[in-house]
Amino acid sequence: MHVLVTADTLSGSWAYTREMVTGLVTRGVRVTLVSFGEIPLPEQTAWMDLLHGLEYRPTAFRLEWMDEAPRDLAESTHFLTALVRELRPDVLHLHQFCYGNLPLSVPRIVMAHGDIISWTRAVQGCAPRFTRWLEWYRDTIICGVAAADAVVAPSAWMLATIRENYTLPRREVVIYPGRNPIFFNPYVSKEDSVLSVGRLLDAGRQVFLLTQYAIPFSICIVGADQTVPRPRVPIRADVKVSTDQNCVAIRGPQTEAQLRALYSRAAVYAATARYEPLGMSALDAAFSRCAIVANDIPNFREMWGDSALYFRTNDGRSLADILSQLDSDRGLRRAYSERAYARARERFTAKRMIDEYLDLYRSLIPMRAVAA
Repeated sequence: MHVLVTADTLSGSWAYTREMVTGLVTRGVRVTLVSFGEIPLPEQTAWMDLLHGLEYRPTAFRLEWMDEAPRDLAESTHFLTALVRELRPDVLHLHQFCYGNLPLSVPRIVMAHGDIISWTRAVQGCAPRFTRWLEWYRDTIICGVAAADAVVAPSAWMLATIRENYTLPRREVVIYPGRNPIFFNPYVSKEDSVLSVGRLLDAGRQVFLLTQYAIPFSICIVGADQTVPRPRVPIRADVKVSTDQNCVAIRGPQTEAQLRALYSRAAVYAATARYEPLGMSALDAAFSRCAIVANDIPNFREMWGDSALYFRTNDGRSLADILSQLDSDRGLRRAYSERAYARARERFTAKRMIDEYLDLYRSLIPMRAVAA
């Protein structure tokens, strides 16, 4: 089986793409990966080096949510259409809505991992202001969703937002994100610390909630979603602020090893985001046996159920109260760390995710193509 996957290098979905592509290739699937946005640095694609069966085609075409995307869409569509005709993959797995209506007979899957309208509603609390660009954007997504053979989302909540804001897909599938547990260490002794990932000025992640009220834990905020390669010369870019109320360490971009070490030592992970359809950071925390304290939004409720504690939506005081409770009740903290770990192992492994994708591919590909 040959799958052509398109990817976005400028968002948290790159980690998701890496997990998915790695899983497919190790299961014997031939994958052609085409990225849009920016050309990644060699260090960002080093994970591809040992994946035999992967061909990578980076491009710098603008992504559909960018202001200047209309200028690139015709050219990028022509490029992608020509590539598909050249390579003749069995299925297209598209992480951009706009390519769902490519003029091809190849089965097309569109992955809905976020969009401008639902982001604006969640983060700004209102619908986006109407503009000619927004009209173009919405029409483009409607065309892509309507033409795709299947629309996949990482949650039922995300599918509902697509139906509400755009149109009803031909076929809807929920495939929850997955991680390979082997890369995380859930057996390290925990420190009395809270970890969160996100830039302080990012209104969507709103990690600044951890700085508003007194919290008995030490707090570590990693201010970058993307990991970085190991520097040749150690660079200290951390800031530590201590007050009468809080001790907050703000760290810059981390290597994968550094970030996983932070997860393994943290007792609690604070999932503070207003909008995070993929939720990859919370998965990493759960596989590291952190207790999860999450913003009370539908997506987190759907993914974590009773395996997490929830603070009132976007309420820093409620977050501080729950963290204080976990500080004073170590038994409760351990119980929720075990709940999160068990749920991740049961529902959010990369193996389960890849199994579900392969089932979907096979349901769309003619049997003669699968046999070939």
